[in-house]
Order: sequence, then structure tokens, then C-alpha cells
Amino acid sequence: MSVPDQAGDSQSAAARTPPAHRSPPANWVIGLSLFAGVMMILAGVFNAMEGLVALARNEIYVAGPRYIFAFDLTTWGWIHLILGIGVAAAGITLISGRLFGRMVGIAIAALSMLANFLFIPYYPVWSLLIIALNVFVIWALCVYSRDAAAATAAASRSTG
Repeated sequence: MSVPDQAGDSQSAAARTPPAHRSPPANWVIGLSLFAGVMMILAGVFNAMEGLVALARNEIYVAGPRYIFAFDLTTWGWIHLILGIGVAAAGITLISGRLFGRMVGIAIAALSMLANFLFIPYYPVWSLLIIALNVFVIWALCVYSRDAAAATAAASRSTG
């Protein structure tokens, strides 16, 4: 009997094996990215609702002392509404797995953090909560690895 040529198989196996300096892909990386996308969608919906409330009913917010970044609440309403829609859209593109979604997600989460920092005098607890959520989202998007996600997805397809 002849022995089949295994040179092609060893080369393809070597191509599938990650280099020694890379850690093996982790499922938590993909889960963290999915969680960040869902959190972005929720934060976007909450920001949009906050903006709609500011547009509809200015008297719902407590006016504190004058702040250097003071805007009319209608202006804040439009800012939060537009940012909320942007954050939710970035979360949807992030869940779809596009690199564009990660880059836009980081940028729009940073803008949302800035807007909520400036909104602290009007609604301090909610603004600080959204800032903390955005810090987590940015961290989750920065640690996400496309190579690890692709390798984990390929491994799950081959075993399942």
C-alpha cells in the first residue's frame, strides 16, 4: 500500500495553528464584544429618550447653579437625541461584526462620555452612570481581537 502524501496536510495544519506569540482565542472576547454592542444599543435608546424628554418637557430637570458649559435644555435634548441614535446604530454595526462598527463605536462612546460629562449639572447620577458604561464599552471594544474571534468561530464550526 502506498502512503498518502501528507506534505499538503502539514502545511495547511501549520497555517491554521496560531503563532507561538499569540494566545489562543478566547470565547469571552467575543462575548465581551457582543455585550458591548448590546450595551451600546441600550445606552443609545436611553440617551435618545433623555433627549426626547429634554425636548418635550424642560421643567423635568432640576436647574442647578450656573455651569460654564450651560446650554438651553432644548440644545441638550437635540445633542442627546442625535448621540443616542448614533450610539444605537454603532451598537448594531458592532453586533454585525464589522471593524467599522468597532472604530465608530469607540469614537461615538467617547463623544457620549463628553456630552454626559457636560450634562452632569442637570442630571448628575444618570450622567455618571452613562460615563461609566461608556468606559466599559470602550474597554471592551479595544480588547476585542478579530483574529481571535475568527479562530474561535472557525473552531466552533468545525466541532459543531
